[in-house]
Amino acid sequence: MKAEELRKFSDAELGGKLAELKDELFKLRFQAAINQLENPMRISAVKKDIARVMTVQRDKALHGAEV
Repeated sequence: MKAEELRKFSDAELGGKLAELKDELFKLRFQAAINQLENPMRISAVKKDIARVMTVQRDKALHGAEV
């Protein structure tokens, strides 16, 4: 997911997306622990998506809706 796409989301939608990604990361880590993970690169991709969402949330908090 691109940062430009995330900037279009409202604060509530960003919070929901963040919770969804954190849940997915938990499930992926659990699968990795029991050796059932099909794509180990997905963990890295989800972490980066979480960071993007948190960055957009912080940017909106600092600069408001003008960005």
